[in-house]
Amino acid sequence: MEILNVIYALLSIGLGCFGWLAPRYTLGALDLTMGETTMGMSEIRASAGALFVGMGVGALLIGTPVAYLMLGFCWLGAAIGRATSVALDGTNTKKTMFFAVEIAVGLAAIATNWQALAA
Repeated sequence: MEILNVIYALLSIGLGCFGWLAPRYTLGALDLTMGETTMGMSEIRASAGALFVGMGVGALLIGTPVAYLMLGFCWLGAAIGRATSVALDGTNTKKTMFFAVEIAVGLAAIATNWQALAA
């Protein structure tokens, strides 16, 4: 179980680093473009980047099943947002791929750590 939790956290950190440290690349990967200001890049660095880095680092530092469970709920929240976009905005291959990753990591982290709630 511990190795799986570390993998979930490192996945969060790794993917978050793209948004945080390579926002132009992330904008392109997400089919987004820069506007007249740098707020778009700032939002990518924050919400698609450092937020995920912070979640992963926090889970590793706290190191309890509940911390990893919360990491799973964060990923599940992203999947719910993605599913809402599919339902309201339409679908495409990228949305489907991102949703698959988000739901898989979220549910896996939750399933791995759910018993911690009973403790």
